[in-house]
Amino acid sequence: MTPPASPPAPFGARLRQAMDRRGPLCVGIDPHPELLAAWGLEDDASGLARFTDTVVAALADRVAVFKPQSAFYERHGSRGVAVLERAVADARSAGALVLLDVKRGDIGSTVTAYAGAYFGAGAPLRCDAVTLTPYLGYESLRPALERARADGAGAFVLARTSNPEGAEPQTARTASGRPLAQAVLDRLARENAGAEPWGSFGAVVGATNLDSSLELTINGPLLAPGLGAQGATAEDLPRVFGAALGQVLPSASRSVLREGPSEAGLRAAAEREAVALARVLG
Repeated sequence: MTPPASPPAPFGARLRQAMDRRGPLCVGIDPHPELLAAWGLEDDASGLARFTDTVVAALADRVAVFKPQSAFYERHGSRGVAVLERAVADARSAGALVLLDVKRGDIGSTVTAYAGAYFGAGAPLRCDAVTLTPYLGYESLRPALERARADGAGAFVLARTSNPEGAEPQTARTASGRPLAQAVLDRLARENAGAEPWGSFGAVVGATNLDSSLELTINGPLLAPGLGAQGATAEDLPRVFGAALGQVLPSASRSVLREGPSEAGLRAAAEREAVALARVLG
């Protein structure tokens, strides 16, 4: 008789282990047309594949997390999505966690369908976590959160993002008088209550965020985009995150990717970022 399968380890625990082992760096894979051109590649599915395969081959055995931006693959249609599907599988096989940047947010059967694409055995883009947007109502995300939990996966929910346009909805006040970003953080803290060493449901809080009034301690990870091209540096992180600094997963994209197509150049750039972050984060 076949013994029952063990439940998957929670994403929060796996992320903490990966960061302890490989360092506190998430590398975004954002194949902008400008980056493809800088690498001498055509802006088509073939160029996309060469770019992505090079990044994965150079870094998947050494960085804690990859964050592919799904939009840059979807724009190439089915061939682009096929590149993404292969990259997710290859990166995970090499030991990197994959946080798929899709920023999905919908209701009912639609968000359930999105969750089926990313979580569970047989999911075509099965990954370790995704980004979600809560602005159709936090509870609209419940099917995705529960599917992730059952699969040992996670999610990062947009709270206070690095883009300046985000301030308008994210600083708006709820009926209770709380900023909407804080209401999202409070809900995530409840999702993660009692989890060790971390819960599996994180928040997206930009490294350019200057809102010191937010309570960021959610017993889960804080994805911090905005390093490099958007102007933030490792030295900004203590000021932005304060007492929650130990929960931060910093994300860098162009500052690493522009050093391609040399695999050695990509590895050296990722190492520089990781060393700078380790000095600040410990």
